[in-house]
This record gives sequence, C-alpha cells and structure tokens, in this order.
Amino acid sequence: MFPLDGFANEQRFRAAWEAVSIVRGVHYSLFTFGETDLPYFLILSGPKEDQAISIVRGNVKIARPMIITPDDRPEFEDFFSDSADNDLAQFILARTASFSNLKLRNQSGEKHFVSNSVEESIDKISRQLDLDDEDRVAILTAPARLAGFAVLRYAAERIMQSVPDNIQQLREKGFLP
Repeated sequence: MFPLDGFANEQRFRAAWEAVSIVRGVHYSLFTFGETDLPYFLILSGPKEDQAISIVRGNVKIARPMIITPDDRPEFEDFFSDSADNDLAQFILARTASFSNLKLRNQSGEKHFVSNSVEESIDKISRQLDLDDEDRVAILTAPARLAGFAVLRYAAERIMQSVPDNIQQLREKGFLP
C-alpha cells in the first residue's frame, strides 16, 4: 500500500491525471440505473520517442448498486497492474461522492504495435470511426506506464458529466423532489 501522505499522493495522482488525455470523447450520459459500457481505443507511447506505439481496444463497464450503503467505496477492476496505483486511485476517488458507490471494470484487448506516430494513429482511428458513423467510442492517449490512469480518467469524466442528466431522470421518476 502507498504511504498515507495526502499531499504527496494528491500530487502523484494529479501528475498522472494530467499526463493522459482524451482526444476524442463521447457525448452520451451514463445510465442512471444498471450498467453502462464505455468503449475506447487507447494509444500508448513508449518511454522514448523512437519506441513503438501500441494500440489497445477496450471497454469499461460501470455498474451502479441497487442499494447504497454508507460504507460503499468505489471498486476498480483491471485498471492497474501496480496495486499501489489502484490503492492511490481508490484513496483519492473514495472522497468524491460521485464515485463512492460505483463498480468499474476495465476489459482491455490485446496490444497491437504500430509504426505510426501517436498523431497518425489518432487520425487513422478517428477516420475509421467517422466512416463507421461511430460516436460512442473514445480515443485516449497516454504513456504506456499510465494506461490505467487514462482509462480511469475517461470513465471518471463520463461519470461527472452524466450527473445532471442522472439527477433529472431521478426527479422524473419521483425519487427526488
């Protein structure tokens, strides 16, 4: 487990968060009830410029609980290969009400290595998604060591952007005033 130095952990989390990006987002809200799929392509750069670029296609499943209890914490499955990164993400996001009762599971496919640059890979995948009229698949980029943070950032941003629509739906169904 990571040391409980809140400031250092927050700095480490923020540095990882800012090193990854969502270059093509989606504009759909998550389901208020049940499970939502968030498909993505993740383009990973190597630690050095001359190293191969890899592309992973994946999907995040976000499940909302049917009953919320006071001690619910977010659960992350298959986001991080390093347990310290997983512990850090849980430590930071458990303090945010939007995430406290969610279960997130990342399902990523095999890495495919390409000789393109990150920008060429983004352009190629974007063109293919446009040709397929696909507007529910995101494109993310990250250094290879921060792959889990890229996928987590994508899921977290979709969750936060869905909150107003989810609250409205709860009002319409009579669960909120």
